[in-house]
Amino acid sequence: MLTATILYNSISRDYSASLRAASKEPTVARTTESFLANISKITSASQLVNNSSLYNYVMTAFGLQDMSYAKALITKVLNGGASATSFAASLNDPRYLALAKAFNFAENGAATTSDTTLQTTTVENYYQATIEDQAGQENQGAQMALYFARMVPQMNGPYSILGDSTLLKVVQTAFGLSASMSMQNIDTQANEISNLLDISKLQSDPTYLNKFLQRFTASYDAQNPTGGVSSTPANALLVTSTGISSDLLLSLANLKLGGS
Repeated sequence: MLTATILYNSISRDYSASLRAASKEPTVARTTESFLANISKITSASQLVNNSSLYNYVMTAFGLQDMSYAKALITKVLNGGASATSFAASLNDPRYLALAKAFNFAENGAATTSDTTLQTTTVENYYQATIEDQAGQENQGAQMALYFARMVPQMNGPYSILGDSTLLKVVQTAFGLSASMSMQNIDTQANEISNLLDISKLQSDPTYLNKFLQRFTASYDAQNPTGGVSSTPANALLVTSTGISSDLLLSLANLKLGGS
């Protein structure tokens, strides 16, 4: 069994090749073909959430498969736009904001899903999610590292990390933080993360991001010598993030932007 460090490095070293390989998986290819053939027929958020095949594809692509049951919440995200004052932004979770930016029904209306950039972005995200899922069958730490790297561009400060339990677990593991930190005041947690990790540098400096993820995978390997894979392989993003609790979601949504 490969360690998280070795597996993450082997996939990320030539990520374009990994994406091409994922796109050729028969099931992935068929599902993607169906998505591309039908997504432009969707003209509203309600139509999307009520079309199970398209909805599941989109939710997987944006790392939100664990929240697929929350159709009312997702509809509100899709209808709320992607501005700094939008509902998606208030959730302080990069997944929701990325979804709202791509499927911006508030701004583009019925023409939203006809946009080729949206289609390309969603498909590439789905391929990335496929790579992560496959990595998780071998080593869940590698899956978490790949997911973190994918979410970095969408982060908007430490509250984005606190709003996604997988991202938070990566940071906690890398810096040896106790999971009990979640019992602290939310602003205290945000300050602690900010003191340890420069999120703007994560987004602008690939070397800094890689160094952080190498630190995470090394720490993960030390804590999980068997790779953290159970006898029944499962998606690490579901194992570590069964869905953000409603209490924390509401706390984050009620925060003023910037955490003040």
